[in-house]
Amino acid sequence: MKLKMPQIVLILIGALVLGFVGAYAGVQLGDSEEQENSNENTEEIANQDENHTEDVTENEQVDEIPDYMTKVVQAFHLIKQNYLEDVEDQQLIEGAIQGMLTTLGDPYSSYMDVEVMEQFNEQIESSFEGIGAEVSMMNGAVTIVAPIKDSPAEKEGLRPNDQVLEVDGESLEGLDLNEAVAKIRGEKGSEVVLTILRPGSSEPFEVTIVRDTIPLETIYAEMKSENGKNTGIIEITNFSETTSTDFNTELERLESEGMDGLVIDVRGNPGGLLSAVEEILMNFVPSDVPYVQIEDPNGNRSPYFSKLEEKKDYPITVLINEGSASASEILAVAMKEIGYDVVGMTTFGKGTVQQAVPLGDGSSIKLTYYKWLSPEGNWIHETGVEPTVEVDQPEYFYTNPINLEDETLTLDQSDSKIANIQKMLDGIGYNPGRLDGYFNQETMDAVKAFQQDHDISVTGEIDKQTVGLIEATLIERIRSGEDDQQLERALEVLYE
Repeated sequence: MKLKMPQIVLILIGALVLGFVGAYAGVQLGDSEEQENSNENTEEIANQDENHTEDVTENEQVDEIPDYMTKVVQAFHLIKQNYLEDVEDQQLIEGAIQGMLTTLGDPYSSYMDVEVMEQFNEQIESSFEGIGAEVSMMNGAVTIVAPIKDSPAEKEGLRPNDQVLEVDGESLEGLDLNEAVAKIRGEKGSEVVLTILRPGSSEPFEVTIVRDTIPLETIYAEMKSENGKNTGIIEITNFSETTSTDFNTELERLESEGMDGLVIDVRGNPGGLLSAVEEILMNFVPSDVPYVQIEDPNGNRSPYFSKLEEKKDYPITVLINEGSASASEILAVAMKEIGYDVVGMTTFGKGTVQQAVPLGDGSSIKLTYYKWLSPEGNWIHETGVEPTVEVDQPEYFYTNPINLEDETLTLDQSDSKIANIQKMLDGIGYNPGRLDGYFNQETMDAVKAFQQDHDISVTGEIDKQTVGLIEATLIERIRSGEDDQQLERALEVLYE
């Protein structure tokens, strides 16, 4: 359908006005006296408000185009009448919306067309197909916030803060986050080649990932018995619609089995629904302290309280790392400020709340509405939550995959690639003698031992086959948790 220019401008204005008003009405925070009864008021990534998805032009008629929109009309008219090729009205409207959001300089505010919105709802509600990684736009680069547990991205060794430079050889430069994500995602069974730049490395590397169905199982719980203590460990990988229910079920089970202490692990958890983390915190934060505070654009703060009379009678620690973001940070800082130890490394640093605002045609704008603050009123945005006990993982956790096509590394060579491989060998139990990148005899002996143990040609040289096996063995060791120094320290701190 061809629309007249004033109609198009009015649709744009009306959609924004009605969409925002409708969403705001669905996010009423209330005053502090009512907070204890509310745990569904705010969502970091909210569901659509079905009461406000009608066509805007059917609900509100605007007789005149506001003066400040004159340029928009002129630009639209100029393009439609004079551009060399045909341009769809919808293309220009969506481009205008994207342009407005880009000027905000906020990586968390974005336009989601109908297709992206469908994918968005899938990811929150059930499962989706792709590589299984949360990404964000940081300093103009598409950046991995965290790979999802047991996803193809995690299995291939992607890590927090990895930058995605290219997808299947095509640069992501100049694309917005949704456009980049559309290239990365794809059908189950299909392959995608990502060019990755890892922090601390000057050389990008390629990773081939086979896309798969990513189920949103977000809670993993176990009881660990050591030194006469039964310690419950609950890992939260994401905060989705069922997370708090599943968490509470597992917490009750562990408590009924005689748990002496609890470790809550939110490492690599990129966040999710605010309501989910609220419902979890109500188990631990007593009613005399807010578990979170929400601040609106005018600086008005609304504290949220639980009905809990007192803290748990067992010790608790929280595990965090640089991949813990958003809702994970709400949990971590709340537990920290009421006296529990937080173990690991400083978190990602996202302290804002977004609302998905429907525009009436299946598309939405995800817009930053609020800041969230800690119980004590601290804002961790872009600084993160610092641990009370800082513990890093072994150095080999941070090595980079090596691309060796026709190249072979051998005795008496010196190279940054060799240094990287030496760290890998050391991490999987083959002592290279040194870690500085010089290929000495001890390094060759370590390579020979590895090759023999893995039934490949024993040459002592590092070729594509050898380095591929070394990397695969390393990733499997990391995923096994065998050398998880952060968890080990969290268990120690728990009973000190």
